[in-house]
Amino acid sequence: MIKINNKGETTKQHIFLFSEDDWEQEKSKYPNTEHFFNGKKNDVFIKTDSDEIVFFIGIGKDSKGFEIQAVATKFANDYKKSVQPVPTSVHSKLDLESTEEFVKGLFLGTYLYPFEKSHPFWQDNFELHFGMISDDAAKKLALKTEALCNGQFAGMEWLNKPANYKKVNQISEFLKSTADRYDLDYKVLNREESVKEGLGAFVAVNQGSSQEAAFTILEYKSENDNAKTIGLVGKCVLFDTGGISIKPSANLHYMKSDMGGASAVIGALITASELKLPVNIIAILPITDNAVSEKAYLPSDVITAYNGKTIEVLDTDAEGRMTLADGLSYLSKNYKTDVLIDLATLTGSSVRMFGYTCGAYFSNNDDLKKSLEKSADQTNLK
Repeated sequence: MIKINNKGETTKQHIFLFSEDDWEQEKSKYPNTEHFFNGKKNDVFIKTDSDEIVFFIGIGKDSKGFEIQAVATKFANDYKKSVQPVPTSVHSKLDLESTEEFVKGLFLGTYLYPFEKSHPFWQDNFELHFGMISDDAAKKLALKTEALCNGQFAGMEWLNKPANYKKVNQISEFLKSTADRYDLDYKVLNREESVKEGLGAFVAVNQGSSQEAAFTILEYKSENDNAKTIGLVGKCVLFDTGGISIKPSANLHYMKSDMGGASAVIGALITASELKLPVNIIAILPITDNAVSEKAYLPSDVITAYNGKTIEVLDTDAEGRMTLADGLSYLSKNYKTDVLIDLATLTGSSVRMFGYTCGAYFSNNDDLKKSLEKSADQTNLK
């Protein structure tokens, strides 16, 4: 549990945050430190004596919110063995919004697969003291930070799991327990039920697998009667061999992460639930793997999708389009949404085009597009 308060009481561990300009004005107060610290981004100096430990952390010049978060994330990761699990005072001139980014960064920086909350920041005795924020703001900051961390950690944990720990039954058990914990509506269709429902494109991908299909629907319902409804469809191919159109072996191990869209949806559901966000979310995860077997679908097959359209299969490595087609069609037909978004690790062409600067997307909704771009600019999650 994240503990944040505004006691501002004397502690044995301190964190001082300085921009380059602030350090120029304040450095005379810290004799000898100026030889080892300059306030540049990610600059860290540790000063200790018999009574306390002090961390000087530089945030550079004109750092934005996400840049401050990145500094905190790097500090938490790099100095895990130096920080102590004790009450810690934070001293800075940051406004509340930037303070929030710093705190989020500290805890997001504790993630390492497999995540076990072994970092000092998660120990019972660790708490952050801010003398410059109200008690109410401290409580809200702790709640928001923990909700965001829990969502992101769950998504990253499933993304990073090796293939033999990422089976259909394992992720289904997790989703069922998550639904129970957060009071989400939960429904799942196995292979036989998916056939009866007419989910032909999804079933075609799953038919070559020894694992059961799990076409999963999760619903988060807001207490707000006027809440808008967001539809999310996350690609959830737990391992993608490419099927009969098998992928080259060089980077095949990365295909354990071909459920990145689903992992993002899982994180969104958890964070929305913990923050009680005033929106409704309907999420569909068409869960399967794309395996090679004598039962696998083949190039030249003609498949009838959920919406009645036929698909001639030329490449079985287009399994994402197959599963998403049925997921989107099913959600569109059976639910009313104000916004519909699908998320997927759909093609390596995105990385070849944009590198790791941003992901590729297209939209037929200009308002949604502007909203997503604004969010991406503010968070640097592009």
